Amino acid sequence: MQNAKPGSLKLLLATLVLGAAAVAEPSAARAADPTWTLAAEYTADVTGVVSGGVQSGSRYLDNLSVELDGDLDQALGWRGARLHMSGLYNGGGEPNALAGTLQGVDNIEVGAQGARLFEAWIEQDLGGAATLLAGLYDLNSEFYATEASGLLLAPPFGIGSELASTGPNGPAIFPSSSLAARLRIGDMETFYAQAAVVNADARTIGDHGGIDTSLDHGVLGIVELGGGGPLHYAIGVWRYDQHQDDIRDLTPDGEPAKSLARGAYALAEGQVHGAANPDGPQIDVFGRLGVSDGDTTDFEGGWQAGLLVRQVWAGRPDSQLSFGVHQGWLSDKARANLTDAGDAPAHYEEGLELTYADRIGRFTIQPDIQLIRYAGGLKGAEDVVVVGLRVIAPLF
Repeated sequence: MQNAKPGSLKLLLATLVLGAAAVAEPSAARAADPTWTLAAEYTADVTGVVSGGVQSGSRYLDNLSVELDGDLDQALGWRGARLHMSGLYNGGGEPNALAGTLQGVDNIEVGAQGARLFEAWIEQDLGGAATLLAGLYDLNSEFYATEASGLLLAPPFGIGSELASTGPNGPAIFPSSSLAARLRIGDMETFYAQAAVVNADARTIGDHGGIDTSLDHGVLGIVELGGGGPLHYAIGVWRYDQHQDDIRDLTPDGEPAKSLARGAYALAEGQVHGAANPDGPQIDVFGRLGVSDGDTTDFEGGWQAGLLVRQVWAGRPDSQLSFGVHQGWLSDKARANLTDAGDAPAHYEEGLELTYADRIGRFTIQPDIQLIRYAGGLKGAEDVVVVGLRVIAPLF
């Protein structure tokens, strides 16, 4: 992908700000029942390798997010419809080039810096606890997601690596979405079923080539069933409708053979402490497991688990502490490729992360430390220690 043009960020911000201002109601009405809401947040990370990895050093990287939400019923009389748009600007370095891991160490790192239109969709209420969404869509916003893992910075806690590494250039997740349609039936707090059809070629305005409308690479289909209450749980299956390059097998002509990417996952999360005392610490736990074909990516599966402690200190309501462990299991074909290259492959790459966040004035400050074992899927790799500091500033 190529970087966005220098004026892209200004154009993106101006479009969202002016769009909200043009249709916004007077301030008193907005405070009572807002038709349009506009928010922006700037995140800056300094992430460095202090031991192991490719080399020691640090990188600065950042993420500017702008979001516009609108009630189309109030704004236009379009009953039961709402609009969501978001834009991103990402800059800075690539800390994983220092760490040398397969799964990454910072969830705002991107391969191509610049501005992008990330999401732009309309959701329509169909009645009977059913909704239909269509437009540019972030798959991980509703599928294969756990709220309790949201504070952790390592990318596998966002979506499992066995799905994140699929598709021509990754599925429709940060930082590039794609055209999609999603149908949900039921209540997220009790029981629901949701399914989405997503363009397999994930790219958007700001990426090289812009939004793909040809469907030349087919689509990704995904279905998730789940329920809420004290324990939220879900199971899901996903499959591409077109074959992709196999990571090892070749045709008689020496070209990559074609294989079908597919997989499944399960997740659960819930509060285990603090429900009886809302003024004290609240502890949530989460666990996730995913499997895939192992023919089109380096991963045949993996798991993530951890906990989130909210209101760690009674006098600091915004204090949070989180710990997580993740493993990405290498497929037999990925391990065979490493053996052919003269390396001794491990069975998995593993990471442990501890992070703490608290608000100081308008800013959220979040120190972070990670330990990665078998980095790059190599049995003899030295343990990698990564430290980081995240600062989040709400702009409006």
